[in-house]
Amino acid sequence: MFLMDDTIQDASALIIDSNANSRSLMSAQLRDLGVGTVRQTPRVKDARVMLEHQTFDIVLCDYHFDTSDTSGQDLLDELRREGLLPYSTVFVMVTSEATYAKVAEAAEAALDAYLIKPYTSANLAERLASARLRKRILKDIFEAIENQDFETAANLCMARFETKGKYWLYAARIGAELLLRLKRFDDAKKLYEAIIAAKTVPWARLGVARTEVASGNMQAARRTLENLIGELPDYADSHDLMGHVQMEQGDLKEALKTYQTAATLTPGCLLRLQRCGSLGFYAGERTEALRMLERAMSQGLRSKLFDMLSLVLIGLMRFDNKDFKGFKYAHDALAAALERSPGSIRLQRFDLVFRGLGYLLERRVGQAMVMAREFTGHADAGNFDLEAASLLTALWIRLSSQEVELEEMMPILRGLGMRHCTTKASTEILVSMAETHQGAAEQFRECHQQVFNVAETAMRHSMRGSAKVAVELLIQQGERTRNAKLIDMAGAVLKRHAEKIENAPQLSEQIEALSGRYVRPMSGQSTPKAHSPGGVVLRTAPTPMPA
Repeated sequence: MFLMDDTIQDASALIIDSNANSRSLMSAQLRDLGVGTVRQTPRVKDARVMLEHQTFDIVLCDYHFDTSDTSGQDLLDELRREGLLPYSTVFVMVTSEATYAKVAEAAEAALDAYLIKPYTSANLAERLASARLRKRILKDIFEAIENQDFETAANLCMARFETKGKYWLYAARIGAELLLRLKRFDDAKKLYEAIIAAKTVPWARLGVARTEVASGNMQAARRTLENLIGELPDYADSHDLMGHVQMEQGDLKEALKTYQTAATLTPGCLLRLQRCGSLGFYAGERTEALRMLERAMSQGLRSKLFDMLSLVLIGLMRFDNKDFKGFKYAHDALAAALERSPGSIRLQRFDLVFRGLGYLLERRVGQAMVMAREFTGHADAGNFDLEAASLLTALWIRLSSQEVELEEMMPILRGLGMRHCTTKASTEILVSMAETHQGAAEQFRECHQQVFNVAETAMRHSMRGSAKVAVELLIQQGERTRNAKLIDMAGAVLKRHAEKIENAPQLSEQIEALSGRYVRPMSGQSTPKAHSPGGVVLRTAPTPMPA
């Protein structure tokens, strides 16, 4: 039998298996190997919560669960994608011969080891010893990641890759993820392409597409993904990223179909349920959206992977259906979350939407107006993002259906449009929130065209040798509209032509001030993970337009 390392007695383990006999056997095997603490759970739902709130050194997880649509692989993918499983944790998948091919393919990506039933204690010891040895050899990389020193961690991975040191392929995978986070797209692509050359694996090809998306080359990303999906139609992550590309190109209907494919491939994935439900809401397919979001709520309300925006969208649909009971249930769930995190600006804004809608259900229009105006008071804040703008739009639109004069509504929505219509996708989100109010929908599209016209005018100035005029125009319009696209573009043009602009330092200071206030602020909100393969993201700054 393989000898375990001396620290095994300090290790903690989690067993996830729906079969009580299997859990008992695994527990005994781990204790015989010297593992100090062993916990068990029969359900993926409970395992997800346990793994979110506690770090385990070892996880033994069965692939198939009779009582759940979620497989062990789905759980692992979700935890890895959202950064909720430390790199230092050894994750071992236990599978039958029938599902071996799927697990073997997954092992190329995120698994540390896998076991095929039936297996012996010696098999388990061998897999654990090998995986823990790899963790020790790469310890400096993992420690740098845990210390949030991603630059050091990425450089360590690059060094191991370049020298072809032990476990260089594994280190290359980690390094490529880190380089994407650090926006070192060329280095990330180099690693992914080297991995493909060494051994063609789907996650490396997906990584190439992700670098193309991150650098703004949507057409190249789409071609890469079309080829990958054509060869591996069951690889859900590629559908995720394709849906994201389609969203960026403003094609909500096609993006929804793509996300639905990903959700069908992994029916128990909490994130994909919410993604489909959210996009279904924006695309106008409300019945299906409500079904998927409420299913996500029932499966994972306690999970860190559950986004409270889902509750607000459920509340809006329950309000539109005049379902008082369903509306109150969603509001109560949001109130409980706000009680746990009373300082969250995001949850406070969600509560304003619920309270405004609640007053409308009670026909207290005056009180609903107070809520809408209070929410509108947040709109000048730096962290008032597209998500907040879309919900404020939804509240005012529902107020306008109460047969009251709302002269203030259209100017408010125009301000939101000029700031948040940065891309075709963001514009279509706001248009969808306008519901059947044609005037509001047309105004949002006009805002998008005006923003585009400003950007196009600045580009013409830049190309004709008047870069300073272009930068000053973009700064002026960025300050007036708070539009992140224009502010980002000002920075890009200045960076390219700084040596030709005499007052470049002063202009740079103005851009940095605007950017710090309106492009990068995320106070009170959760930052989307940089390594997510793709999704309906309403809380990130737009991709800068090339100058």
